[in-house]
Amino acid sequence: MTRAAKDGVTVDDVRAFWERHPLFTGESSFEPGTREFFDEHRRVYIEDCLAGSVDSRFIPPEGNRDHVLDLGCGPGFWVIELSKIGKLEGPISGADLTQAAVDLMKKRAEIYGVPVLASQQNAEALTFEDGIFSHVNCVGVIHHTPKTEQCVAEIARVLRPGGSALISVYYKNAILRNWGALSWVGKALAKLGAKLAGRSRDNIFRENNVDEIVRLYDGGDNPVGKAYTREEFIRMLSPHFVVKETFLTFFPARALPVSIPAWLHRWLDRRMGFLIHATMVKK
Repeated sequence: MTRAAKDGVTVDDVRAFWERHPLFTGESSFEPGTREFFDEHRRVYIEDCLAGSVDSRFIPPEGNRDHVLDLGCGPGFWVIELSKIGKLEGPISGADLTQAAVDLMKKRAEIYGVPVLASQQNAEALTFEDGIFSHVNCVGVIHHTPKTEQCVAEIARVLRPGGSALISVYYKNAILRNWGALSWVGKALAKLGAKLAGRSRDNIFRENNVDEIVRLYDGGDNPVGKAYTREEFIRMLSPHFVVKETFLTFFPARALPVSIPAWLHRWLDRRMGFLIHATMVKK
């Protein structure tokens, strides 16, 4: 497993970073918390992170739509999307490590008219009672905390018997696995203008160390970033879940110096995505 973390990092360090740098705030030109900010975030998330559409596998399965938790909600993308398209049977719960994210999520829900139950939570030690949720959605979250395996156990704990989950982490795809031979491509792209905006990430394509690429994706001061192979991911999930399916998304085409065709973006998203998702049922 690829790991990158500053020495002795704690959950408090992670919380402090994300309080200062809520997701997307370093990238958008709009004021955080405004309708324009959230509209732009939704457009970027769907068009770039999801290559144009929300995969149906993100929707909770029938029978598990009555008490859904979005864990690590950030500014609330999945809270809104699952509420709108997931055929939920009750208000969704949204939780995040930081108050900044919870506040943004609540503002987003207010603007879009979505009922939400909000709370500030540490995924390594949730305060929810055992077995109260029917489904947990946790997209791109637990690779940002020191005790990722403990987060998986906590997600399982708060799910009822037969409960389902979708969990995703950064994926050590073929690009990352072979970066030693491909780093010259990154440097060439950087010369052409490839970069990720904001958060001191402009030189990410020039980086030689794969661990640093993973960590730097979320900012120069990001304390923790981890990437997993499919085998490592399933091994981490298997003590608590029956894994039904894995799939990839998230090829950040917006970082490239030129636009690519939509069909190519979709192909790269499915085969070279930087997030691996698992749909699961609690054992």
